[in-house]
Amino acid sequence: MKERLRESLVVLGLRSAVFVALAGLLGVLFDIVSKGAGVLSWKFLTEPPMAGMTEGGIFPAIIGSVYLVTLSLVASVPIGVLSAIYLAEYTKQSRFTRIVDVSIRNLAGTPSIVFGLFGLGLFVNFLGFRQSLLSGALTLACMSLPVIITASREALLTVPNEFREAAYALGATKLQVVRRVVVPNALAGILTGIVLSSSRVIGETAPIMLTAAAFYTPSLPSSFFDRVMALPFHLFVMATQSANPLKTAPIQYGTALVLILIAVGLNATALFVRARRRRIKAW
Repeated sequence: MKERLRESLVVLGLRSAVFVALAGLLGVLFDIVSKGAGVLSWKFLTEPPMAGMTEGGIFPAIIGSVYLVTLSLVASVPIGVLSAIYLAEYTKQSRFTRIVDVSIRNLAGTPSIVFGLFGLGLFVNFLGFRQSLLSGALTLACMSLPVIITASREALLTVPNEFREAAYALGATKLQVVRRVVVPNALAGILTGIVLSSSRVIGETAPIMLTAAAFYTPSLPSSFFDRVMALPFHLFVMATQSANPLKTAPIQYGTALVLILIAVGLNATALFVRARRRRIKAW
């Protein structure tokens, strides 16, 4: 009886913790949606800020965020996937691989402000890229690498060894096995990791605040060395440095809602890819 009572109390405590967490999350979402939904309109999404950013829309911030995430993925995906292939297929368990694993996991948990300071020192000052779209994208790419490498490597390791052995038995080389057997079967997991990494970096403020983001610019960047507006930094500016915070409150909630919708959309895409792959997977 004591053991059953103890187990029931543990289950009750776990359920209570889940309900408290969900209640807090739903409360925040309800507040943002209720106050930001009325701001959303085609005009809000397609016009630049006006009247000292107290009117208008967030179009430059949306496009700036898209540019930053796209360029960061262009830089990080090839390096991350190739690194994962090397670690999963071309190395054996050794002291070197253990050190690399620990380093990647530590980088995945490093605060974003550290990456921002790294980007400021390397890309902005040392390489002379200035505060620009290129500096911000490369900094976000450094943030994405641990997530992409970890997810891609796990996806590659889930491919059964029987697939590799069958390919070798047919006379395939190591490169052919990786290209035509392992990577295609791990593609869903790799894509999931890429999407999840993009959903993380699109909401980061500290790295782009130090390397790329502009307080206000009504036009879109014309080169990689122009500064850009971005949704998370625009939200930070509107919430902390606005001359009239009460007047800009609807814009703040509208910007937050757009950012949440984009992040939710990216995560939903990752879940859809994973679920569809599981349905068609025969092993």
